[in-house]
Amino acid sequence: MTEEILNRLRNISIMDQVQPVKPEDQQLLQEWHASGIRFAASGGQLEATYYAAAEKLLACILPMGDSNPILQEGGIYLGCWLESTGTINAELLSRLLPSVSETTYLAFAKQQRDDGLLPYKLTANGPSFRQIQLVTPLARSVWNHYQLHSNHGKHSSFLNTMYKAMVRYDEWIARNRNTRSTGCVEAFSTFDTGHDLSPRFWHIPDTPYMNDASAYHPDSPILPFLAPDLTANIYCQRLYLSRMAEELGESGTDWKAKAESSLESLFRYCYDEQDMFFYDRDRNDETVRVQSDVLLRVMACEVGDRELFDNLLRRYLLNTSKFFAKYPFTSISMDDPRFDPFSSYNSWGGASNFLSLIRAPHAFEYHHRYVELTWVMQPILSALSKDKRFGQVLSPWTGEQGFTETYSPSILCLLDYVERLCGIMPVGSNQLWFTGLLPIDMDHGEIVSGNTAYSRKVNGVGYELVNTPDRMTVYLEGKVHLDGPSGIRLVTDHSGHLEAVIGMTVRTVEGELFYQGERIPIRVKGNEMQRYADGNLKTERDIGIIHPTYR
Repeated sequence: MTEEILNRLRNISIMDQVQPVKPEDQQLLQEWHASGIRFAASGGQLEATYYAAAEKLLACILPMGDSNPILQEGGIYLGCWLESTGTINAELLSRLLPSVSETTYLAFAKQQRDDGLLPYKLTANGPSFRQIQLVTPLARSVWNHYQLHSNHGKHSSFLNTMYKAMVRYDEWIARNRNTRSTGCVEAFSTFDTGHDLSPRFWHIPDTPYMNDASAYHPDSPILPFLAPDLTANIYCQRLYLSRMAEELGESGTDWKAKAESSLESLFRYCYDEQDMFFYDRDRNDETVRVQSDVLLRVMACEVGDRELFDNLLRRYLLNTSKFFAKYPFTSISMDDPRFDPFSSYNSWGGASNFLSLIRAPHAFEYHHRYVELTWVMQPILSALSKDKRFGQVLSPWTGEQGFTETYSPSILCLLDYVERLCGIMPVGSNQLWFTGLLPIDMDHGEIVSGNTAYSRKVNGVGYELVNTPDRMTVYLEGKVHLDGPSGIRLVTDHSGHLEAVIGMTVRTVEGELFYQGERIPIRVKGNEMQRYADGNLKTERDIGIIHPTYR
């Protein structure tokens, strides 16, 4: 079985699977080909859908004006949005087509307004500054890109350019979005958080007053909101600006102090200890008790410790009466009477949005909740494998895709989830994750993929990973390098030296790991991390598993 799927992988070329349409496509395909990224599956539809995703991804990469090609949102969304395309989408794309990610980031800095405001959107007609529309912290995405591609050098002009732009942006936010002097970042409109049709913003204008990002409607009885997701964004932004400052030879102390101030304001004004939830607070000091995907957004901004995150998993994120639908995560808690599951239109009123699904991994992995994340990825991959439209939302009940198509967040969701679940994923400046899981046949017993194989080149060195129900095998330059039981993640450096093993399933995985001519006994529980040293594995972290809840 291993030899058959490995041969299938080696005979695949992205140049054969994806046909260029636009003039710039050929260069993009060459960049992909140079990365060595390939995916093969022995059955089901996932392999074909994977390459359909790659082809549709190219359709979302276009020049804007006289610029080099940048990532665009896709579907009906003609442009590049800061909340998504210019942050989390580009962060995922950085593992596939890093040149496009970098050009996308720099495009926002290039179009920054003189007063420091970054455009919320870039279009063929120029930048737009109507609202702020923040979700994923730009600084985190930029830093992760920089770490992955450290050939920039210590004093990268890219990092320096982005750092200076974000410093000015932070100053603009502090001047214009703290009118109540609480230290929280304020929402002036629905679109400031991109929450179209969410009950969170009922009876509030979609856009800031007179299309001025520094103004809210003076006749609103409830604006401005102290917004937990916007405040968390700036908190996390400042944490990463401190890292950048230090990398560029400056002090990060002031940024860390500013970050702590943002965090204190977030918990003081927006956190309800009894509900264990983050809510907006309106101008009348009333809590806006709408339980929405704001929770996941705040968690993806590295707010709180693992104890808090674990409690939120039990109470909300893995609760099937709250957000853990058959196809998670819903954008409004399912027990809220305002919950609207329909996915035929652009809505954050209930349906599961692909933007939530690509933002979620960071929240889980930051707290080492690897196994629990697989319970999210499995049904989504099953649903995605059957539909090559790549819509914006999907039904939380059926997994059927809804509004629009050729939407870059759902395209990148599939490519990202395949790599996290059964591929080779570069992490940070010198780490690789080889994950020994297979997609589960979740729907009607239909095969999703069968056995899988994945390849990637790192610093010119070729790696391959083959997964079967029982084994995972890593090849280095065509030769077996690591072999072990399925259900684990092998962590190495870029040279392939084994650093750790992580349990990736609810069961305890037992067997032998073959490495450097040695047989190493292995017994690892779900989420447990064992450090490898001197021929032995020793437990470094064992946090257990948080199981789903129902009420």
